[in-house]
Amino acid sequence: MRFVFTKLFYFLVALGLIPLWFSWDRPWLRWVALAYNILLIGAAFAESRFCQLPKGLVISREFGSRFAMGAETEVRIQIQNASNRPVSLLVKDEYPPQMVLSGMREGRVDIDAQSTATLIYEVKPLRRGRFEFGLTAVRFRSKYRLIWCQTNVTEPVTVKVYPNMRRAREAELKALGARSVVSSHRKTSWRGEGREFESMRDYVRGDELRHISWTATARRGKLTTRQYQIERDQTILIALDAGRLMTARIEQETKLDSAVHATLALFSAAARAGDNAGLVVFGRRIKSYLPPSRGRDHIEAALEALYAVEPEMIEPSYPHAFEFIAANSKRRALVVLLTDLVDEEGSKELLTSLHILRPRHLPLVVTIADRDLKAVVQQTPSSVKELFTQSVAEEIIHHREAALRLVESIGGLALDVTAAALAPALLETYLRVKERGLL
Repeated sequence: MRFVFTKLFYFLVALGLIPLWFSWDRPWLRWVALAYNILLIGAAFAESRFCQLPKGLVISREFGSRFAMGAETEVRIQIQNASNRPVSLLVKDEYPPQMVLSGMREGRVDIDAQSTATLIYEVKPLRRGRFEFGLTAVRFRSKYRLIWCQTNVTEPVTVKVYPNMRRAREAELKALGARSVVSSHRKTSWRGEGREFESMRDYVRGDELRHISWTATARRGKLTTRQYQIERDQTILIALDAGRLMTARIEQETKLDSAVHATLALFSAAARAGDNAGLVVFGRRIKSYLPPSRGRDHIEAALEALYAVEPEMIEPSYPHAFEFIAANSKRRALVVLLTDLVDEEGSKELLTSLHILRPRHLPLVVTIADRDLKAVVQQTPSSVKELFTQSVAEEIIHHREAALRLVESIGGLALDVTAAALAPALLETYLRVKERGLL
């Protein structure tokens, strides 16, 4: 067991030096001082051999909640003293260095007999994935208080850091507003140009003639209109690109992180609307597949599928992903592709592969634009270097816009947004698809 000397030990060592002041004409006092210090050091080492954590002391580590990216989580070191005497401890916890520390992870804790105490600090993970909390080190004074004994009282534990579901729900509320809130209280709340019959009502000027029910009009003696609601139980399938371009960082997170939170926002909105949502994560191969479903357990399954996803430094295979979707999703679905496009070759492969989905499925290609790239184009170049940079930026934007126009020309939908506007724009587009009955 490791140990360090206490202040009492150093004080006693200092007392042993006093005889040396009187040893000029009494040499035997030097031997007395030497023997004293040898006995003191021997006593300290002897205590270290038999030093044990006081009986009745139970120490454990607890977490306040599930870890989420960008959210502070409480870490509690619980100390229970079941003995009949007070105990003083020095506690230090080992947290993952990839997380941001808030508060003190170490300190002195005094626990009265038959009582408990808690050391609390907070950490904030900046990215998703698996992280490890190490050992909790505890120091306590020996029986004769000559040393601080040190021991480890907890085992290393691996924790999962999930995407921030609160952030996803905030994006949903921001995009859908009152419609999202109402839909959680009513079974069907969104009305639009859907194809599912809901009820009859009196004709109002401006109603479309094709919605007039002539049989009901004849029976009631006045014009009667059919009212439709947006179809429920439709299928949304999100294809999440985990390739090279999704490694690009915007502020403190990657484009893939933004896409992950937008995916969860769409999952939540689909569940409230009564639709089934599924997930395919792909690079050169299929990384993860979650069949379409809905409900709280399904959102939990999506969190499990997404928490450890990391982008690869290779190009994604759109044909492989779309062939997998076509083989595993026989029912017509809105296939939302979250990706990025830069060069002409990547755009060409995507456009060629989209024919695998058409006409059974409705593809929605969402590209995550680089905000800095658009800013470069809008600036007036002041040097040759800036001129070339602007030229490259304009070429990338041109390829992106051309590709998205071709997506629309083959019957798909296209959306080009910045990372900050991704989730709201995606949810609004999803709602328009439902309102127009495109599925």
